[in-house]
Amino acid sequence: MPVGQIVVQRFRVVSANSLDDVLTAIDAAIGHPNLPQMHRDIATANTYAEMEAVIQKLVGPTGLMEFMRLDMGSYLAKGRPGDTPRSIRMLVGNPLIMRRMAEHVPDTASYAPVTILIDERADGVHLSYDRMASFLASYENAAASQVAVDLDRKVEAMLTAAAG
Repeated sequence: MPVGQIVVQRFRVVSANSLDDVLTAIDAAIGHPNLPQMHRDIATANTYAEMEAVIQKLVGPTGLMEFMRLDMGSYLAKGRPGDTPRSIRMLVGNPLIMRRMAEHVPDTASYAPVTILIDERADGVHLSYDRMASFLASYENAAASQVAVDLDRKVEAMLTAAAG
């Protein structure tokens, strides 16, 4: 079986704000849907327009929503003495954006929703994001790439604003 290589670009911004302040800013920018209810509502939608209406009600001002939040720091802290820096991994996205990319490049569904890592380090709180456009570059599909570039801009603007 052939194996391909993907070069990934990582966007990172460092904040002097606390991790809690950064999370508060991100929380204000994204929707926080009841995912089981969202899935039920999408399952009962008969048309794309109905599905779109369900999703549009659930996204935040950025057009994005939270799918999952993982406290990676809780794993890092076990067995370590003293204070352990916190680390939060968030899965964020919009099913409509993913669909627009996956219509052209089906593999997109393995990269979306996107991961954002927010973690405390000695020099501040790091907000990191692997650019979707870099994941899709090797597929050489202009339509999917343009959607990915737009998504990257949304996520990076949100992280930059949250960093203060």
